[in-house]
Amino acid sequence: MKFVNRGYLIVKPTKLFIDWANKNDEDYADLVDSEATIYLVEEDFYDDEQVLKANFKDVFINELRAVTEDESEYPEIKLGIFHEWFAIEMGTSVFDAQSNRLVSD
Repeated sequence: MKFVNRGYLIVKPTKLFIDWANKNDEDYADLVDSEATIYLVEEDFYDDEQVLKANFKDVFINELRAVTEDESEYPEIKLGIFHEWFAIEMGTSVFDAQSNRLVSD
């Protein structure tokens, strides 16, 4: 296993996001639960809130765009709303359990 020099944010939608998604995309019409998304962030951090402040806008917009690209449907992009719409877990240890080369865009 190889250590990857990144920390992570695990972002899981709450009912508020799911309700919004159900209203904005018919593919989400039956969504009652959603899989989490993992975002890689800087490796060493000691202040969770600072890492969230640095990354929440990009993460929030990415999650919203997965439902619709119509920005007029987006809520205000604020940290407080982000906390209401997503449950967050954070950590600093990432390991790649695969032997093939990691590819990123």
